[in-house]
Amino acid sequence: MKIAKEYSEKFDIKRQTEYAVKGITKVCNKIGPRKPGSPEEHRAQQWFEKDMKNYCEETKIEEFTLHRQGFMGFIPFTVACGVASVFVNWFVSPIWALVLCVLAFIPLVFEFLMYKQFDDFLFPKQTSHNMIATRKPTGEVKKRIVMIGHSDSQFEWTLNYLIGGLQAKLFVEIPAVVGLVVQTAIAVVGIIVGATHGGVVAAGKIEALHPMFIALFVVSCVFIPFELAFLFFQSWTKSVPGASDNLSGCYVGMAAIKALDEAGIRFENTEVVMICSGSEEAGLRGAKAYAKAHEKELKEIPTAVVALDTFRDLETMAVYDRDLSGTLKHHKGVKELVHDACANCGFDVKYESIYIGGSDAAAFTQRGIPATGFAAMDPAPPRYYHTRLDTPENLRPECIEVGIEIMVEALCMFDKNGAEGIGDKD
Repeated sequence: MKIAKEYSEKFDIKRQTEYAVKGITKVCNKIGPRKPGSPEEHRAQQWFEKDMKNYCEETKIEEFTLHRQGFMGFIPFTVACGVASVFVNWFVSPIWALVLCVLAFIPLVFEFLMYKQFDDFLFPKQTSHNMIATRKPTGEVKKRIVMIGHSDSQFEWTLNYLIGGLQAKLFVEIPAVVGLVVQTAIAVVGIIVGATHGGVVAAGKIEALHPMFIALFVVSCVFIPFELAFLFFQSWTKSVPGASDNLSGCYVGMAAIKALDEAGIRFENTEVVMICSGSEEAGLRGAKAYAKAHEKELKEIPTAVVALDTFRDLETMAVYDRDLSGTLKHHKGVKELVHDACANCGFDVKYESIYIGGSDAAAFTQRGIPATGFAAMDPAPPRYYHTRLDTPENLRPECIEVGIEIMVEALCMFDKNGAEGIGDKD
């Protein structure tokens, strides 16, 4: 049974869906792509703030600094090291080939998989922003629920657009990484057999081990085209419309607050916060900046955070149990809150993991703030993902409607019962 119905029978979710679709279309048509740390990203947040002033007592926009190209800027370096290692192993030394492979992996792992600000200092600095809207309760604030969706849009993933997301993963991205692993293993083999001074050829090992080393060299070379293709993984200048990813997430959260207001619901002791973060596509930079700046207050009272990211593919809607390339486990109570809200609305969703990448929820979980992720996107990924096809025309309003309905339910559930493991249920 829906808890929201105990609060009001007047929730008009279809009206809020129309508000969301209209808002997304307006941002895409009037502002356009919003690369991380851009004036367009900021302008969209100003529009969001203007909207939220109608339903929230406090709104503000906070700025922070970032180096947006740090997140993906390692790609040319990693590719160069990987390709060079093949020839260094053969003609110079497998020890140096191994060094090159390790150097190739370091930024790939720390930046792309772990979202660390590892090489950011090497790239130009920009200013980005977070929009924060707070709907106060009628009485003392005893608990808080935060919704966060990112307002920026990604630089276009060229390969996703040209051949499709799944095809890009299977025929370029995975082979490129596998190739680097293979090249590392071959360098280790070279070290083991003693071809450490001048490479296999100059060490004279070519006579005794000719067939094996020829085979290994050929295998190494097979992966070079895939690694070179990785150079075209994304555009460095062209950003995408980002209608589903992630204006849909921003508007699901904002529409849920609007639904509360128009139904005349003001919680007694639960504060509701909506954050439209900046620069999520540059490595969760906005969420990280907010979580760091507000960590003390977020821990002063029981707080739950739900990251809303892409409501387009209803068939794959999920609550995210693990994040940050599967290395981070989200809070049990918060993920169960959203999962139960889905069930109350008639949706039996799965707990999923983000195996490659991360969501804004990770920035909070890393600091010990209870959080989870909630999204409806095909993890394949679909061809519209991070491409020019992510337009208002490609939206699925019925999925946005479900997202709003579930988040209204989650807000009411949290107000009534809290969430397991994050404070008193009063």
